[in-house]
Amino acid sequence: MDNTSTSDIVIINGNSHPDLANMVAERMGIKNGGCSVFHKSNRETIVEISDSVRGKDIYIIQTGTKDANNNIMELLIMAYACKTSSARSIVGVIPYLPYSKQCKMRKRGCIVSKLLAKMMCTSGLTHIITMDLHQKEIQGFFDIPVDNLRASPFLLQYIQESIPDYRNSVIVARNPGVAKKANSYAERLRLGLAVIHGEQKETDADEVDGRYSPPPTSAYSNLLGNSVEMCLPATPSARQRTTSVSVGVPEHIVKVKPPLTIVGDVSGRIAIMVDDLIDDVQAFVAAAEMLKENGACKIYVLATHGLLSSDAPRQLDESPIDEIVVTNTIPHEIQKLQCHKIKTIDISILIAEAIRRIHNKESMSYLFRNVTLED
Repeated sequence: MDNTSTSDIVIINGNSHPDLANMVAERMGIKNGGCSVFHKSNRETIVEISDSVRGKDIYIIQTGTKDANNNIMELLIMAYACKTSSARSIVGVIPYLPYSKQCKMRKRGCIVSKLLAKMMCTSGLTHIITMDLHQKEIQGFFDIPVDNLRASPFLLQYIQESIPDYRNSVIVARNPGVAKKANSYAERLRLGLAVIHGEQKETDADEVDGRYSPPPTSAYSNLLGNSVEMCLPATPSARQRTTSVSVGVPEHIVKVKPPLTIVGDVSGRIAIMVDDLIDDVQAFVAAAEMLKENGACKIYVLATHGLLSSDAPRQLDESPIDEIVVTNTIPHEIQKLQCHKIKTIDISILIAEAIRRIHNKESMSYLFRNVTLED
């Protein structure tokens, strides 16, 4: 990029991932804008922007980390500060969108991703750049354009160049929910696919709460069943084709999860588990132990976002997993010091290219094209 095309670009960042912001600015050949974000003694967030943003295109690089709530507030305040300073456009570059896993209704909870989207739109953001959303449908929560970048080309390239004898590999989905992503990797690499089915323990979604309480088995239930029969048409043919329930509302059938089983052959093969996020690694470790028991010679885990909360580095270091590969959408330098198996792929070039294309009003379809691999 020449200086004339970047003179009205300002890149600022919060405290979530300053290294990534500096790398993106360096790749674009521009200076990182002056923005200071700090917290008062009462934990209120203060934002001070030293450079003028009037009439300029602002790109706020702020990802999600284990301190998600502060990351969000910093982003909202920075966006609102730019909005009230007459910025021409404000683009939020959020490589990992916090609360993206809370995108479905759970019992008496709420869809937090929708709330977060409304807050971001209200704060003044005019565009969002993110990467590998947990569910693509989250883009529909926003009233502004959302570009969901893909990290898969980087991970596919790593498999081809850094895993010896990768042709002897099998792509593994650690649960049926990841099967679609794993199948995409398997098709592009022309490898086999294996799926781990079953659960090691009961999930939160299966816990008993008031919503699953049975209806009262009193005269009310019988009356309800009788009233249904009374409303049926009197013609014999209609009654023959209608099944009535005489005891009221049927009870839910309790889920019985089978033990962990592998659908597919991994014996003597390199097992490559793929996912979008590695946070609580207990499920990955359990899957790796089963793969090892079934004869997998090496086990790799590849994911876009490496949150690695709690004692995840220790568990990974003690597990049968040989290597964990994640991108630098989330800072994890401390975790790398605790576990030598963690490797990082730099995706700053992809973010820089996305910013350049948006600023120059170029098509973004090149960044979403199908990956063409060599035979």
